[in-house]
Amino acid sequence: MEAVLLLIGLVLGVALGAVIGLLVGRSRTTAAVAAAAAGAAPAIDPAIVEAQRAQLDARHAQLVAEVRAEEQSARAEVGSQLAAAEASVSALREQLVLAQDQYREHVERARREAAERQEAERAESRVLQALTPVQETLRTMQAKVTELETQRSQQHGELSQQLKAAAESEERLRSTAESLASALKNNATRGVWGETQLRTLVESAGLINRVDFDVQATIASESGLRRPDMVINLPGGKQIPVDSKVPYNAYIEAAAIPAGATGDQERARVDLLAKHGKQVRSHVDALSSKAYWTGLDASPDFTIAFIPNEPLLAAAIEAEPALMEYAFSKRIILATPGTLWALLKTIAFTWQQDVLTEDAKRLFDLSRELYSRIATMAEHADAVRRSIESTVNNYNRFASSLEQRVLVTARKLDALDESKVIPTPATIESAPKRLTQAEFVRAELEALDETGIAPAEIDTAIVTPEAAPTPDLGDAAEKRTA
Repeated sequence: MEAVLLLIGLVLGVALGAVIGLLVGRSRTTAAVAAAAAGAAPAIDPAIVEAQRAQLDARHAQLVAEVRAEEQSARAEVGSQLAAAEASVSALREQLVLAQDQYREHVERARREAAERQEAERAESRVLQALTPVQETLRTMQAKVTELETQRSQQHGELSQQLKAAAESEERLRSTAESLASALKNNATRGVWGETQLRTLVESAGLINRVDFDVQATIASESGLRRPDMVINLPGGKQIPVDSKVPYNAYIEAAAIPAGATGDQERARVDLLAKHGKQVRSHVDALSSKAYWTGLDASPDFTIAFIPNEPLLAAAIEAEPALMEYAFSKRIILATPGTLWALLKTIAFTWQQDVLTEDAKRLFDLSRELYSRIATMAEHADAVRRSIESTVNNYNRFASSLEQRVLVTARKLDALDESKVIPTPATIESAPKRLTQAEFVRAELEALDETGIAPAEIDTAIVTPEAAPTPDLGDAAEKRTA
């Protein structure tokens, strides 16, 4: 709308400027004519002037017509533009109404959404309040999870270190096992190892060297001078020989072949195990021929063959199923560390019981001797008590005689000297405490057989000294005195 008004103003300004310019030109022409007339110039033909005026009028009329035509054209254009503008305004008004409706709907929707959002926020706030303990629990759980994750990372690192250490230890163990296997192939080294393991096993069972067992003791058996690896001493002077040597080479070679081997390796392993069984059988024959038990004073007629490795014996029995029965028939006991330790533990317990029996006998003898000496001391104490009671009785008789006989006569001398008063002697009412236990009163009862005390009273005094009445030994003493 403002653009249309601006266009109309522009057109009117152009037309007005053209009219003003025409009028200014016309006035200038008139002034020039007047000036020429006033200067006494030659006279101008009025016809010419009139023609010029007519020409100017025609020109003016033409200009006015052009201006009007332009004005009409501008008005038409302005009218068309105004109509278009009005149409645009109408369309804009409709759009404005539509926009207002949409705005109202938008505002209403926004208000509803705000109300719903507030309600949702309030509901969310209530939910959050209700979930506050859960939040605290989740926070605690998160902290715990973080701590566990930290611990897991630390433990993972420690586990990695341990696995690395285990791998290094396994490598060291493998090299050590190889060194041990190579060392066990030497008979001297294998014998020292067996003796050392045997001695460790015996000491772990509680036996003492040179007391409960002897190492490398020389004995004279039926087959000549022999030196068993160990002789175990039993209570009562009995002994059991033990040998710790065992064939090992074939077993080590068989163990070097993998268990899952096939073909030639498996056949070689089976042959080596069979050879190992035969070697153990030959070892049993060699031990049986030595007859260690014949060189001991008191020994069971068998020898213990210590095998320091249980798989070693198991492989031999697998190759020779009748090996154990054959060894028993040869008076050889094949013992692994487990079975020998149980036997040694039993022997150690037997020694303990033997020591306890000797200690109990010695304690019993000492107790009988102490009991006899206590009885003798009780006799002496009873003699002392009887002496004290006799002294008390004599004193009481002295006091009675002094009071009833002597003082009666002595008081007659009061008339001679009243300043001296002879005091009345007091008697001793208390008696020495008796020993009431059966061991202490036995000697006294033997001494009182002649006093006339009833045997029932004596038995009661012995059995229940606290409850039974104590016999009056003072009266008995008086009776004996009388």
